[in-house]
Amino acid sequence: MATEVILPKVDMDMATGTIATWHVADGATVKKGQPIFDIETDKAAMEIEAPADGVIRIGGAKKGDVIAIGAVVAMIYGTGETPQAFQNAPISAVIAAQAGTQLETKATVEAPIKETKSDGIRATPLARRLARQKGVKLEAIAGSGPHGRIVAEDVTEAKPAAAQTAAPAPIAGPDSQTVRAMYAEGSFDVKPLDGMRRIIAQRLTQSKQTVPHFYLSATCTIDQLLAIRERLNLRSPKDGPSAYKLSINDFIIKAMALSLQQVPDANVTFTDDGILQHRASDVGVAVSVEGGLFTPIIRNAEKKTLAAISSEMKELAARARAKKLQPAEYQGGSAAISNLGMFGVESFTAIINPPQATILAVGSAVERFVPVNKQPVLATQMSVTLSCDHRAVDGAVGAKLLQVFKTLIEDPALMLV
Repeated sequence: MATEVILPKVDMDMATGTIATWHVADGATVKKGQPIFDIETDKAAMEIEAPADGVIRIGGAKKGDVIAIGAVVAMIYGTGETPQAFQNAPISAVIAAQAGTQLETKATVEAPIKETKSDGIRATPLARRLARQKGVKLEAIAGSGPHGRIVAEDVTEAKPAAAQTAAPAPIAGPDSQTVRAMYAEGSFDVKPLDGMRRIIAQRLTQSKQTVPHFYLSATCTIDQLLAIRERLNLRSPKDGPSAYKLSINDFIIKAMALSLQQVPDANVTFTDDGILQHRASDVGVAVSVEGGLFTPIIRNAEKKTLAAISSEMKELAARARAKKLQPAEYQGGSAAISNLGMFGVESFTAIINPPQATILAVGSAVERFVPVNKQPVLATQMSVTLSCDHRAVDGAVGAKLLQVFKTLIEDPALMLV
């Protein structure tokens, strides 16, 4: 019997995936475990392997197509079976340009999208999430999907219950053609949006629109940190598995992890039915890569030594740049760090990456004169700005978190007790 090749779900928020490339041609002979195509998510391009030996027939899914999770994209015919043309791959709707949301089509097949029936309403998970965001009641919507299922497109076309009295919705931004018309023909080049950039844009837009941010800033004097870092690096073995080279960022990760332990009310995640209180300090660290940004997570960072954090961070960053991270390595976490100090940026604010509740924006270390006993003293200072999700973290809690962080980063010896 022929073996189906489906588009797997590799990310918890994933409703569709983009075919990044095919490694085999239609009609090729493949071996079980052989990479046959890549799917692209906002975090990585992941190889999908053949589930069986045989001759592969590829369906209608081409490079760049957006496919529903669980959809059959190819068939593998084994020994004694007659390979047949296969053209049944269901193509999901491409991103809605103005809404900035990836939608399921009304023709989406029933199998790929799991529905929830706890309230007796047939609706896709994405439709339910959009309905909550828009304030739309699902029971008032007629589903246009298979067997009356409500899909995301139904929700986007529906009006909120209070739409007649609500304030007018913001005017959508100009479309692509309108923007291009503002510039002389031939004065620009068009760089197409790849899947990663498009989804990053969607998620960060959603974060700014749905997560109430507030910001807290502090200036940290890091002369003691720099001195301790220099001494520790000098004592590091020159080579071998125990060798290390600590960065300022390693101290920042450790300080943030310990701060979350001392201020547990900040080590949280907001959900619709309650706030998750995390026991461990899982700290994400933004890593810039070509065409995008990844945030791998240092798990249980409060328990790890600076050397262990340094080694793990280097490994995660290398695999992030190679787009080899596994979902478990970038999903979750309660806080993150974004450091632009190496670019000479003195201060900035960062956008929270849900489900995390905080993100610390770190600027460069700058030497400046500061008053000490009414005398100017040269000190090395670093500006940090904490972005907080006000749904889960109140102002006083965020302030305590930043206060503890500043104390630890200015006196790193406290991280050792």
